[in-house]
Amino acid sequence: MAATVPPTADEYILETRGLTKEFSGFLAVSNVDLKVRRGHIHALIGPNGAGKTTFFNLLTKFLIPTRGAIIYRGRDITPEKPAQVARAGMVRSFQLSAVFPHLTALENVRIALQRALGTTFHFWRHQATLGVLDARARELLELVDLAALAGVVAVELPYGRKRALEIATTLAMDPELLLLDEPTQGMAQEDVERVTALIRQAAANRTVLMVEHNMRVVSTIADTITVLQRGQIIASGSYAEVSRNPQVLEAYMGSADTELENAH
Repeated sequence: MAATVPPTADEYILETRGLTKEFSGFLAVSNVDLKVRRGHIHALIGPNGAGKTTFFNLLTKFLIPTRGAIIYRGRDITPEKPAQVARAGMVRSFQLSAVFPHLTALENVRIALQRALGTTFHFWRHQATLGVLDARARELLELVDLAALAGVVAVELPYGRKRALEIATTLAMDPELLLLDEPTQGMAQEDVERVTALIRQAAANRTVLMVEHNMRVVSTIADTITVLQRGQIIASGSYAEVSRNPQVLEAYMGSADTELENAH
């Protein structure tokens, strides 16, 4: 994990200030002040219904905040649209696998790479015009240990490999800030370990903000952990700090204290 060094203001790639989302009188996210340091893996955890996915939807502009501000790379992006945020380098991987099921692994990554050519939705372009992307697509597949499966149709890939493919397509968009929503959900332990290693690789040259329930994963790779409960931050710090926080243990209704303490 990264060394503990006091950060300066310009070291924060993302900041939310008083971010709030209200649905018909219900506060799903309430006055959240969050800072994500550049080059770190920052995990967002909390019990079901804590507001984690709503918070992600606010960051990527799928939801409009009731009030508050989102500052990305020193710029207020609160009024911007999802496509603008993605073009600025904040790219999200969703909770459910979001690949094209009837295209091969290589074709999925190549579509993501087409953004650089300005032809993302030109699915009818001649094969020869897309060949220039094959080398980079294969590099990304190699990175996620899918090189041998480049020609396999996505629907035929095991679940864990589909999530690896999704990470490859997300990396193809060259994000500066990568948002991962439950990247290991529903995986067997072997796949969890593989995807955890991929996240660590992905974070080598970028920042990662992830929602994750698997405390073993969080304790292994997260530099900073922020805990939400009922839409509010109740704790933030290293795993050692958060795992001993009485409010955090209470938030998990007594069931997470054993999991938190024994995650290693």
